[in-house]
Amino acid sequence: MTPIIRFPWSRALPATLLIVAAALATGTLAVRAADDKAAAAPARPALTVTVTQPQSIALPLRITANGSIAAWQEASVGTEANGLRLATVLVNVGDVVKRGQVLATFAPDTMQADVAQVRAAVAEAEATLAEASANAQRARGLQATGALSEAAINQYLTAERTAKARLDAQRALAGMQQLRLKQTQVLAPDFGVISARSATVGAVLPAGQELFRMIRQGRLEWRAEVAANDMAKLKPGMVAQVTAGDAAPVRGTVRMVAPTVDPQTRNGIVYVDLPAPAGAARAGMFARGEFEIGNGSGLTLPQSAVLLRDGFSYVLRVGPDSKVAQVKVGVGRRLGDRIEITGGLDPTARVVAAGGGFLADGDLVRVVAAPAAASAAK
Repeated sequence: MTPIIRFPWSRALPATLLIVAAALATGTLAVRAADDKAAAAPARPALTVTVTQPQSIALPLRITANGSIAAWQEASVGTEANGLRLATVLVNVGDVVKRGQVLATFAPDTMQADVAQVRAAVAEAEATLAEASANAQRARGLQATGALSEAAINQYLTAERTAKARLDAQRALAGMQQLRLKQTQVLAPDFGVISARSATVGAVLPAGQELFRMIRQGRLEWRAEVAANDMAKLKPGMVAQVTAGDAAPVRGTVRMVAPTVDPQTRNGIVYVDLPAPAGAARAGMFARGEFEIGNGSGLTLPQSAVLLRDGFSYVLRVGPDSKVAQVKVGVGRRLGDRIEITGGLDPTARVVAAGGGFLADGDLVRVVAAPAAASAAK
């Protein structure tokens, strides 16, 4: 009969297993208790925020447009003299000139010689007329005596009339030569600013050659391209805010609305007078602007309450459970620090006033009252 061998630790094994089982049971109970405690604890808010609601305020109605700045009117200043040498040029691009100011002069030597020649011809014609008048006077005195024939008397009278006509012709020629002498000075036709110069000292120019180009009265205008549907809303005298480049906006006035529309672009030109001087605006610059056509009401929020994400505008609406929900909204006009909400939001909704960029959809927030200073500012 085989003897039964008993190991010393076999007696302690049941007790050890009981101890381990008890420990595991105790740990499980502890974990469950911790989970129940964590579930019972309230969730902590992600951020403390203030809320605001859409407000209805009066907003200006505007029409936006783009266009170019151009001279109100340009004057081309040229030469009337033919074949004369340009002696002096007295102005340059950018100079402000007055009406009648001398801009350039041509060499007057040839014209002065012509004037002297014509004056001599006038003196000769005057002497001829004096002699013819004396002969005609004597002939009239002898007409009653019959000492001269009727043909001889008519001859003297005709000679007088011919001499008088020749004198008139020479005087007219003298006046024309005097005018040409004045044309050796190029004068400004109006007050304005020189915008271009092609005059070169020493050049011999034909009549009609342009020497300068000037902006009359220094006035500029904005030629805005406006959609055909909006042109009927614009009238002369309306105000426009024009911005050229990065310069400050300039206040202009609608002068005229074009009677036609471009059949290719379906846009019409609206001419806006700019003040003189027009700040940083220059002829040829591209400019954008807005026409003020009236006022209208709209729901607005502070710009800090509107978030731009993925190219769309959103607000964070706060629900009764203090959780935020991201809502896509449409935006429109801006006035100061407020922006118009055109759709997507109920007028009675509460939205996060600021700091929404730190929140995500579904976050829990703690709502506090807005500071008194901020409320007063609103």
